[in-house]
Amino acid sequence: MKNYINILIFSLLCLNLSAQRGWEAGGWLGMAQYFGDLNTDFQFNDPKLAGGIALRYNFNERVCLKFGANMGSVAADDANSDNIFERARNLHFRSRIGDIAGQLEFNFLPYFHGDKDYFWTPYLFAGYSVSYFNPQAEIDGDWVDLRPLGTEGQFKSEEYFTVSGGLLYGGGFKIDLNYEWSINVEIGARKLFTDYLDDVSTVYADVDDVEDLRGPIAARLVDRSAELFQEDPSFFTSNNIEYPIGEPGRQRGNSKTNDTYVMIGIGVMYYFGDLRCPYDKTR
Repeated sequence: MKNYINILIFSLLCLNLSAQRGWEAGGWLGMAQYFGDLNTDFQFNDPKLAGGIALRYNFNERVCLKFGANMGSVAADDANSDNIFERARNLHFRSRIGDIAGQLEFNFLPYFHGDKDYFWTPYLFAGYSVSYFNPQAEIDGDWVDLRPLGTEGQFKSEEYFTVSGGLLYGGGFKIDLNYEWSINVEIGARKLFTDYLDDVSTVYADVDDVEDLRGPIAARLVDRSAELFQEDPSFFTSNNIEYPIGEPGRQRGNSKTNDTYVMIGIGVMYYFGDLRCPYDKTR
């Protein structure tokens, strides 16, 4: 009788625990695109190279947990904007980014590695990321770090952090090549808890105060509309834009909306798991 009870318990576990529990590992390559104060139109016009590694644990044929470490670059330039004021603002930036992320995935279809019927599925995911960034701008032919220059009037020791948490969300598609190997195509957004990925967030600081505190290079980077005015003064007069635009207290960015970057890529995963017990694909 005891043996029958043990067999029954084992059978129930097999029904509730997936036949596909196990680990996957792999890497991906693709691109990253920034959205924020220097790309308010959500244009996908300046993608940069990105890539990373991933480790996934399959709880069952529907639910997975994935961890990743990713690197890439993002950039944006007001010159590409359709907004006249933003073009007059004349700011730009670039930044390398790196993040670690954890996401919970849900497969729309039952997914069994190596199965002839259930070997592919679209999926959605959500999670959390921690990102590192370091915005830079070009001036006089050199790229300079913007954070130490306090371009929005930050006092020394009160600069923004270059590490930020963020909400991670997106979707993808996975398909098996065989039992061990699969291809994953994924797009995921990181909605950061900071608005300074691009060094732009609030209002224009007083240029003289910034120069006294940070020096002449910092002062020039506060308001770069002067550079555009020197090149094409008719741009301001023809569009009825007051010059200079960088009056202290005037809007420079939108602090109510934090910055986002999106990573899109294709990856290859290797499955280490083994079938643990017989399964019914109709359940």
